[in-house]
Amino acid sequence: MRHFHRCSLSPDAVLEQADRFFGALGLTRGGADARSRTFGGTLGTVKLSVKMEGGHYTFVEVHTDQVGESRIDKNVKKYFNALHRAADPRHSITAGY
Repeated sequence: MRHFHRCSLSPDAVLEQADRFFGALGLTRGGADARSRTFGGTLGTVKLSVKMEGGHYTFVEVHTDQVGESRIDKNVKKYFNALHRAADPRHSITAGY
């Protein structure tokens, strides 16, 4: 499944958050370079890439090897919420309905 998110954090900060977040889930870091990470484990595989967009935004794209709304996909969404909270500490998660 493919997910994406835009945030005002720097690409380095996004990747640092990814290392902490997905590491805490028990996923081991596989391939890595300056703008991407790969994590794998019993939950599945996550491939994350970041790029600057529009000068001051960072575009985060995540691919999982799972079909549909799996446990790893739900955790990717939690990771995006963590990015939002890191960019704006006053942010609180509330239902949208």
